[in-house]
Formats: sequence, structure tokens, C-alpha cells
Amino acid sequence: MADDGMPWYADGLGFACTRCGHCCTGEPGFVWVTDEEVAALAAFRKEPVEEFTAVYTRKARGRRTLKEKAGGDCVFFERGKGCTVYPVRPPQCRTWPFWESNVETPEAWEQTKAVCPGSGRGELIPADEITRRVRVIRL
Repeated sequence: MADDGMPWYADGLGFACTRCGHCCTGEPGFVWVTDEEVAALAAFRKEPVEEFTAVYTRKARGRRTLKEKAGGDCVFFERGKGCTVYPVRPPQCRTWPFWESNVETPEAWEQTKAVCPGSGRGELIPADEITRRVRVIRL
């Protein structure tokens, strides 16, 4: 937060998803999902929840996360096609790049822009919307 109580990004930040997949691929990580989100993903794929849970999720750190392919890519990301569950992707995915770690400082945002071609470009996202997205997912 700036000295006046406003975040450093008070004027908003640009973002337009290019669907490049950089946020879905590469280094292993976690895409945390709730039971409700698992149910929505299973319904979208027209699969039973139990089967979906067993095939596409795993437990880690006491929570449920989506599995990854070898190399760290999200299990639902297909190169050349993109996210195969995009309409029902989890909130963690929906709020990218507006995660606390990415907008904590201007320097963190610059690092995010270096890996995400949509960050810093496109539609200006207002500060209150950025803050709302940060609060949805605290990673």
C-alpha cells in the first residue's frame, strides 16, 4: 500500500489474456480446488465426480490440487489448443495474474510481465477489481 492507503497500482493495471499458456505450463505448482470446483469441472467434462477426482486431482499440503503432466503442465492444458476446461477453470486460474505475490510491489509486477505476455497490456483493470481478485485467492 502507498502512504495514502491506496495500493501502488491505484491507477489500475493492464491485462489481456493471450491464452499463451505460460501460466499453465512449466514449473510444477499447485492449482487448488474445492469440492464445488471439482464438481463443476467433472460436470463440464461429463464425468462422475469420483472418477474425475481420482484421475485429475491429488492431495497436497492437506488440500486438493489438480494433477500435472510430466514437466509440470496442467493436466487440462493442451499445447496448440490451450485450456480444455477454460469456461469452468478454477478461481485461481481466473484471477491470474492478479495474485498477491504478483502485485505486491511494482517489481513483482515487472517480473510477472516478463513471463506473461498479457500482463501490462490490453484492458486497464481498475484497482478495486485487482484487489477483489487478490482477495479471492491468497497464495
